[in-house]
Amino acid sequence: MAARSNHRKRVLSGMRSTGKLHLGNYVGALDNWVRMQNDYECFFFVADWHALTTDYADTSKVKDSSVEVLLDWLAAGLDPERCTMFIQSHVPQHAELHLLFSMITPLGWLERVPTYKEQRENITEKDLGTYGFLGYPVLQAADILIYKGDFVPVGEDQVPHVELTREIARRFNMFYNRRGTSVFPEPQPLLTPAAKLPGTDGRKMSKSYGNTVMLTDPEPVVRQKLKTMVTDPARVRRSDPGNPDVCPVGDLHKIFSSPDTMAKVNAGCRSAGIGCIECKGWAADALVSILNPMQERRKKYEENPRLAWDILEEGSSRARKVATATLEEVRDAMHMSLGYEAEGSK
Repeated sequence: MAARSNHRKRVLSGMRSTGKLHLGNYVGALDNWVRMQNDYECFFFVADWHALTTDYADTSKVKDSSVEVLLDWLAAGLDPERCTMFIQSHVPQHAELHLLFSMITPLGWLERVPTYKEQRENITEKDLGTYGFLGYPVLQAADILIYKGDFVPVGEDQVPHVELTREIARRFNMFYNRRGTSVFPEPQPLLTPAAKLPGTDGRKMSKSYGNTVMLTDPEPVVRQKLKTMVTDPARVRRSDPGNPDVCPVGDLHKIFSSPDTMAKVNAGCRSAGIGCIECKGWAADALVSILNPMQERRKKYEENPRLAWDILEEGSSRARKVATATLEEVRDAMHMSLGYEAEGSK
């Protein structure tokens, strides 16, 4: 994996070390990654340094959380034979490139990133007035560009981050080139279809809201969570007709249920032919049919976590080879190569 494939474009993406994943993570990214590993040369990393931008005050769970993320990746179907999975902090070249990029990135570029102000306003219980938090998009750019990624799979809300990465690549290439050629390509966003996945309270599924269905939830827990899930507010009584298009349970059906089940939901809900309990049971059936095989695959690694750690270590070794080669080009372009060469010797 160290050498670029001659026929496959390269993809780079990552997830923060947040511990076990939920269905929102699966629908928003992981399911797409599993499909992409067949068509692209994929690098997927556990972003433990990015986790520190908000959770720097307590790092005691970062390592265990990183392993939990990997276990869910493997459970969902990511294959270490078909993609490179690694830990960000185990490839220190990310940090060196981040430092070099920070020297050329205008402050105004970072202050206008939409998620910067949004998170400062929403995450009020933590002090986010740090250099690391302001500069995390520069670290993201280093994460992508050190592998010369062709594509970055993102939802629409993350496109500004990819555009900033392109601007940083463009600015670096303007200041420095390597014997007349650009060091970095400008990666393109690869838009991930963003299905609307509500949590049990109807809001976006998020750990911070406590409304998640986890990929590791056993069947009884899944069914109990769906029993309490909010539904179409217009269906006050069993005899009231409903509308699956405005019902969070209906949204689950659209993502996970078969066309036959979806047809029964549409007909039964709109005519009050079925009650919400029955409808929720069908949604739980669909979720369990997806989660059970994942949980079976996960057991293999839960019983021997060293296997998972070895996958991360091997992937980190592969990633370092690619990252090292890129940094050699960067240093050469900036006239900061290791070792001494007399002027005019090139």
